[in-house]
Amino acid sequence: MSEQLPPDETAEPAALDSPAEPASVPAERHPIHLVVTDDLVRSRLTVFFRILLVIPHVLWLMIWGIAAILLLIVAWVVGIVTGRVPDALHGFLAAYLRYWTHVYAYFWIAANPYPSFTGAAGYPIDVDIAGPTSQSRLTIFFRLVLVIPAYLVTYVLQNVGNVVAILAWFYALFTGRANKGMRDLLAYCLRYQAQTTGYIFLLTQRYPSFSDD
Repeated sequence: MSEQLPPDETAEPAALDSPAEPASVPAERHPIHLVVTDDLVRSRLTVFFRILLVIPHVLWLMIWGIAAILLLIVAWVVGIVTGRVPDALHGFLAAYLRYWTHVYAYFWIAANPYPSFTGAAGYPIDVDIAGPTSQSRLTIFFRLVLVIPAYLVTYVLQNVGNVVAILAWFYALFTGRANKGMRDLLAYCLRYQAQTTGYIFLLTQRYPSFSDD
């Protein structure tokens, strides 16, 4: 028979007395953030005619925008009463914001494929929008006032994006590719603009952020 040795009384119990290491909590991502899957490849032919090719989208964007503004008024009233935007209104406004971003990404040479007219997810420069949640009635009521600082930043980024888009047009026309630095800067402008528009559209209560987190 094998002799059983007595337990080592000097050994410290494992993981009983040592406190657990605090887990690092990742920063919460903004409810409206950009998803970039663009491969930087550009068609010289479509780049050359980009202004003409985008015209049908601009027209459709204007028509869709009229409906979005009317429904935004409805969402604003309902939000003040209930503290929440209905799912159907949130979905409609979110689809419009995605489509708006796709069109601008195409126009700015930040993406290459021709966008669909539905605002469906999956475009190389896309917007991921969280579902509707409860919001403060007070911030809903004063949303157009609260957004003014972010709107001023958006105005500046809009002009920056227009200048970079011109440079990106020449670069893509001669190389058949997009410059990554230019594309990333355009994506940054698009992200902040999408967050500002989403804040106005009551898609989120979180204020536009200079970083994605």
